[in-house]
Amino acid sequence: MKIKEYRTQFIDALTPIYDAGEAESFFYLILEEKKQLKRIDLALHPDLDFSEEEIVVWNSILEQLQQEIPIQYLLGKTSFYGLDFEVNENVLIPRPETEELVEWVLSNNLIIQKSKNLKILDIGTGSGCIAISLAKNIPNAQVFAIDISQKALATAQKNAQINTVNVTFINQNILETEDLQQQFDIIVSNPPYVRNLEKEEIKKNVLDYEPHLALFVEDNDALIFYKKIAELAQKNLVPNGQLYFEINQYLGKEMVELLEKMNFAAIELRKDIYGNDRMMKSTI
Repeated sequence: MKIKEYRTQFIDALTPIYDAGEAESFFYLILEEKKQLKRIDLALHPDLDFSEEEIVVWNSILEQLQQEIPIQYLLGKTSFYGLDFEVNENVLIPRPETEELVEWVLSNNLIIQKSKNLKILDIGTGSGCIAISLAKNIPNAQVFAIDISQKALATAQKNAQINTVNVTFINQNILETEDLQQQFDIIVSNPPYVRNLEKEEIKKNVLDYEPHLALFVEDNDALIFYKKIAELAQKNLVPNGQLYFEINQYLGKEMVELLEKMNFAAIELRKDIYGNDRMMKSTI
């Protein structure tokens, strides 16, 4: 079968679930991964064929996409802040909003990092996307990353190797940690923050396949991770050290109040590309 013909069938099969543009993007992502062909190659060579064996493989992928398994898990990788990351069912798929958080940290420390070897801690690292992106873009920084999941850390370690950076990974339950035992210039975290009451807003591909341990908190204690991390930051940030959070878009006001009560300074709440309250910065 000609690839162009299969492309039409593929997109038609997915459009009841995804919009046509997204379905088409899936097709070309898989085409590049499985056959090392880009959109332009298909345009220039419209008579290219799939073998019967290739169609079997593609049909299997199509069936999994129809079950709304994330394409990043099917391909086993994704891109974040211009870097390649392996992803699997043990880690969240990195989001564009988190890229904005990384950009904020980097832009605030461009000058500082030239005169100081920054010490950075990422809490709840998952795939390692924040820690690794910071390590890649601040080469003289000492970067540490904590996660409760050993399986997530194994993935993060692999991603550090892929991106040729040195990050110290630590298997630790942050909620049971009383002291981090060292001082940091920057602490950054994208902890679990989705309340159970918000589950109905979560897409099936996230709810059914991404790790709940990294997503959800109880409705009656939604800021549990933020409180704990802020307490640790009080002890383990250097004077004027920086604390960055990705937050629940509905809890911006509550987060500002939390940090004000804990005497953090220079508190800044920032919106993401979608206009949602998504990031916070403060100093101690």
